[in-house]
Amino acid sequence: MNRSPIATRRRTVSHLLASLSCLAALIVVGCSPGAIDSATTEDPANDDTATSDTATFDTATFDEGSYLEEFEAWHRKRDERLQAEGGWLSVAGLYWLADGENRFGTALDNDVVFPPATAPAHAGTFLLADGVVTVRAESGAAITRDGEPVTELALDTDAKGEPTELRLGNLTFYPIKRVDRMGIRLKDSERAERKNFRGNELYPVDLAWRVEARFEPYPEPKAIKIPNILGTEFDATAPGMLFFEVAGESFQLEPTGEPEEGLFVVFGDATNGLETYGGGRFLAVDAPVDGKVILDFNRAYNPPCVFTPFATCPLPTREAKLAIEVRAGEKMYGYAHH
Repeated sequence: MNRSPIATRRRTVSHLLASLSCLAALIVVGCSPGAIDSATTEDPANDDTATSDTATFDTATFDEGSYLEEFEAWHRKRDERLQAEGGWLSVAGLYWLADGENRFGTALDNDVVFPPATAPAHAGTFLLADGVVTVRAESGAAITRDGEPVTELALDTDAKGEPTELRLGNLTFYPIKRVDRMGIRLKDSERAERKNFRGNELYPVDLAWRVEARFEPYPEPKAIKIPNILGTEFDATAPGMLFFEVAGESFQLEPTGEPEEGLFVVFGDATNGLETYGGGRFLAVDAPVDGKVILDFNRAYNPPCVFTPFATCPLPTREAKLAIEVRAGEKMYGYAHH
């Protein structure tokens, strides 16, 4: 696992603080924009929105040592969640369903083919009818829900909350809904990428990337379309615009979310495809206080698509692309996909 860069930066942070007296303190963690894959949308175990990790906007109480400790704890916790049994590194399949019967198992004559040696050759059938997915298990398939055997069961999707999770050996699977498509997400606790995870690599912590921003709300929240890696778009709401400066240059980002609860940005920058993931990174922002927030790019983090090809991540909109290199936060991970 890669060593955190914090230890190598502790001696250099003090002089940065002296030159950044205009910056305020806020510790940001992950959140998500809606029914699409982010670090939080579908998997409660992967939820990076732990409110106990966030700090209030208060320049008077900023403490360098506490910041570094909290950052290191955030980084460690994020890696632990990714590698957890139900984390994104365990996601081993995504299968879009056709209307009617979709047979599943490891045999190649199935409509949904699970990875080899992970399940019976013919484990059952997913029936998609009128927007509802029903599973019918083959006799002896040993499919369970909450430890109880399943023979036939209508499944809840992730569209309105937690989906119905089914277990089969080392596998967990459940239905997901993406716009007008219905699919089955598969997790394998023995997936090699999970077992071999070495941790996210970060840029060295740089307080120049903890930037105070001004939040200007729109007169009315604006309906926007956010693209995703499936080549489609989903509806979201932008409550306003964030304005900030870096090295004397002015920039802006359009977030989603509810200002009273916190904001979320899927942003791109000039490092994408070179040192960072080509599809951009995520950044969560605490609720504005007196019209101000802190954009802590040191906590910019990779979307799930970096860790599995079976995620459906959002992409930056035109209003969320920066024409500068944001050399802070998580770098490209070795298994990066899409």
